[in-house]
Amino acid sequence: MGRLGKLLVGVVIVGGVALVALFAFRGPLAVSMMERVVTANMAADPIAMLDDGLHVGLCGAGAPLPDPERGGPCTVVVAKMGEQSRVFVVDSGAAGVRTLAQMQLPPGAIDAVLLTHFHSDHIDGLGELAMQRWVNRQAMSPLPVHGPVGVARVVSGFNEAYAQDFVYRTQHHGADIVPPGGAGMVPVAFVEPDVGDAAVLFDDNGLKVIAFKVDHTPVSPAVGYRFDFAGRSLVISGDTVKSDNLIAFAQGVDLLLHEALAPQLVDVLTRAARAAGRANIEKITIDILDYHTTPVEAAQSAQEAGAAMLVFHHVVPALPIAPLQSVFLEGVSDAYDGPVALGVDGDFWSLPSQSTDIRHSSRL
Repeated sequence: MGRLGKLLVGVVIVGGVALVALFAFRGPLAVSMMERVVTANMAADPIAMLDDGLHVGLCGAGAPLPDPERGGPCTVVVAKMGEQSRVFVVDSGAAGVRTLAQMQLPPGAIDAVLLTHFHSDHIDGLGELAMQRWVNRQAMSPLPVHGPVGVARVVSGFNEAYAQDFVYRTQHHGADIVPPGGAGMVPVAFVEPDVGDAAVLFDDNGLKVIAFKVDHTPVSPAVGYRFDFAGRSLVISGDTVKSDNLIAFAQGVDLLLHEALAPQLVDVLTRAARAAGRANIEKITIDILDYHTTPVEAAQSAQEAGAAMLVFHHVVPALPIAPLQSVFLEGVSDAYDGPVALGVDGDFWSLPSQSTDIRHSSRL
């Protein structure tokens, strides 16, 4: 065997030994890697690392139907200027707070929740979100939950359901770690505004947040929200049919996050339910057509409002394979001449202060 052959044999032997060693010590190596990552994450302040301006992320871009890329409705909004920041969550669908944590946006940073309406998929994650915010923040006061009249009943129900959990956590960890005064939520109700009017929720330190009426009949009250900060703006539609009132309040907005339901795809569900003899499911899939906006209608709204960008969330139905995305978006480019995104969990847009830039990233 020549020198080259012996060298190759040596390389193979050394490589094999290295692989055996890696396999043998894979557990300790994994623990070491975990320790480095967890230590870095614990020490990080991801909100402080954001640029000054307005930011919005999808901690849940879906609806009640299971979707591998989209959890229940949940949107996080961050207004940051210098060392000061405020963090809001609009709606709290199931597992939204876990996605928020995966996005490296700490639940303890949440200042308030804003509810668009009281459908179950928009509120079913509230209990976990409030608990995570409490224990991560060592909160001294409950989580404020803003919403139209009726929010007090929702909050009261969750507080009662978690009442024993509040006691357990304080008894186990101590009042200095999980202060009992910070447990649960407190409702902050406002009267659903009339068409053309707005309810002002916040108007201080350069941040203005308003609620406006949308049409999700027979669900009432139902509102959308507009955020203005540092010369930037965004609107979150809530669940609604195409709404002239929303268009009026979204005028000139940088980013319009709009719900959408594709009727031609929902019709596939209807036909399947009918073929299977599932009359209840068939009725539901027919009923949901009359209180949501189609993608084309949402695009028309964005065009009429002069929105700089349109993002679809609360996507109905689920889109488990990529080719369905183009079906969902059929006709959208004909109705709206700006950029469009079909949102998935983890999507994050930054609107830097006093700029026209819209920067996208994924935080998952």
